[in-house]
Amino acid sequence: MSNSRELLADERVVLTDAQAMERAIALAWNGWGRVAPNPLVGCVLLADGEVVGEGWHAEFGGWHAERMALESAGERARGATAFVTLEPCGHTGQQPPCADALIAAGVRRVVAAVADPNPAAAGGADRLRAAGVVVETGPCQREARHQLAPFLHLHRGLRRPWVALKLATSVDGRIADAAGRSQWISGPEARAWVQWLRAGFDAIGVGGATVAADDPQLTVRGPVVPRVAPRPIVFAGREGLPADRRIISGAAARATIVVARPGTPGGEAWAAAGATVLEADRLEVGLEQLWHAGVTSLLVEGGGRLAGALLRDDLVDRACLVQAPLFLGDAGRPAVAGWAGLPLAESERWTVVERRALGDDALLVMDRA
Repeated sequence: MSNSRELLADERVVLTDAQAMERAIALAWNGWGRVAPNPLVGCVLLADGEVVGEGWHAEFGGWHAERMALESAGERARGATAFVTLEPCGHTGQQPPCADALIAAGVRRVVAAVADPNPAAAGGADRLRAAGVVVETGPCQREARHQLAPFLHLHRGLRRPWVALKLATSVDGRIADAAGRSQWISGPEARAWVQWLRAGFDAIGVGGATVAADDPQLTVRGPVVPRVAPRPIVFAGREGLPADRRIISGAAARATIVVARPGTPGGEAWAAAGATVLEADRLEVGLEQLWHAGVTSLLVEGGGRLAGALLRDDLVDRACLVQAPLFLGDAGRPAVAGWAGLPLAESERWTVVERRALGDDALLVMDRA
């Protein structure tokens, strides 16, 4: 996952097919936080290997990536190859079909990284082929699928949100010291990245113990202003829900949701403050209720018991781990708690999506294989 907005300069640039698709994926990130429930999409137009146009889906309801790229290319699009991270749409929604726009512009060849799983929008490839355009499946399919994961999840038939677990830990896997202090394990660069990350989710969730210890706001305070602010979600633990935290004061205005077992202490105060209280005796049931409440993507930021329960029940789709260069020892609070885990030979190997430095910290992003 990247938040790079770097654009190509005006000078002549020649790319291979793989480089063009990599470029399209990088451009697509510019729509992060602004296009959901639509997917992130990027498009690059090449003529004889030279970039003649590029674009991305920048805003829900606005131009799609293909139209933006065609507009920037003008007449140079005729005979060009379009590299698109997602199959061009073949239906009329808030925008006309991208397949028709590519045909009208005279594009000769279209390379799509991922087929569109949405039955309402699919069919663009067939439409293009019927018009004589060469359509191929291109490089970088795995990278594009990782980028499109929240969108692809919508069409998998799972009645729960796409769940990403974000944890900031010490080198020895602790999220707080012995006294429960966690601010700040990670450095400023990592915390800025988390603000960018938050902007792309329907909701941000934490456990009740985290609310009690850290008094988080669960807001987005970075350069990306989300089109729709993520809803705060609190998963109540055994201790119940504290009624004197900042998040409860804005519960009604921010459409806060509490997921709690029946009879959890403190739930009445949150309901009185305007929060929606969903009663569920199992996490899986709680996530299904969130799905019905319109939460299709959820970023969970701890604590350890909530992380352990989600992993135990196979409810995590992506893990975003920020590791800081410090040790907190046995007395520190573990990043994952209450989960016995599996023997090494039976443990699932996750797929690494991204690995890079964030200042002095290290970022590791993994998807379920």
